[in-house]
Amino acid sequence: MDEIDHEGRVPVYMQVAAILRRQIGSGELAADRPLPSKATLRQRYGVSQGSIERALEVLKAEGLIETVIGKGMYVLPPEERPGR
Repeated sequence: MDEIDHEGRVPVYMQVAAILRRQIGSGELAADRPLPSKATLRQRYGVSQGSIERALEVLKAEGLIETVIGKGMYVLPPEERPGR
């Protein structure tokens, strides 16, 4: 489910990270392709810029995405992710 529970006990940024993690795992967000922009994600999930930035930092720390300077955030291919 891709809805954010704004009243729940799980922080919003963690919910966004979980949604994006699932989309990466399923291939919905394809390897070597850019993530939607922060503005698009913010609008899609109805959350703040800070929540989107924190969610993306979680995914970067997990080795699922990387920043490509001047281009945006990209999904790493499975073979480049930690533990693969």
